[in-house]
Amino acid sequence: MTALQDLKYGQWFRGADVDGDGFITQQDVRAMSERYIAARDTAPDSATARRLIEGMDGFWTNVIAPMDQDGDGKVDLREMTEGFRSVLTDPAHYPQQIAPVTNCFFDLVDLNADGKIDQAEFQQMFDSVAGVPGEDCATVFAALDRDGSGGLDRAEFHQVLTEFFYGNDPDAPANHLFGRVTA
Repeated sequence: MTALQDLKYGQWFRGADVDGDGFITQQDVRAMSERYIAARDTAPDSATARRLIEGMDGFWTNVIAPMDQDGDGKVDLREMTEGFRSVLTDPAHYPQQIAPVTNCFFDLVDLNADGKIDQAEFQQMFDSVAGVPGEDCATVFAALDRDGSGGLDRAEFHQVLTEFFYGNDPDAPANHLFGRVTA
């Protein structure tokens, strides 16, 4: 684990702490899903919405909740950072740890079902879910769209999440996925 990863995880934490109380709870994780479902004007009882909520519930149960060291039902920044340090050690585990939620978000974000996330879709997701300012979203998207196609396909989106959660390259555009990371 590197200082860069700690900074990225801290940025992710701030976005996941939906109510801003300094903790991530199951309600925060659920609220991230619900905010995005509402922002996309997707029916809460649709198959995609249910799959996203179930995926995020699984993310809470399997990834975040086990980080709760004191059993109070909430995870603070220290607990989360230590948890990520111990759990997110090997990109080979990405398919079990992160990919299911990533697939759900991809399906929900790609509203027009063209197989890619364009800048407008990307910005709406990261603004509504993680509170990333629009100008930062535009800058990050441009850097992530390495082939200049105007969209991120599913494989590219998975690569971005792998780079964010497991990567150590200080120049990687994915470092700023959940907001500008500064030392």
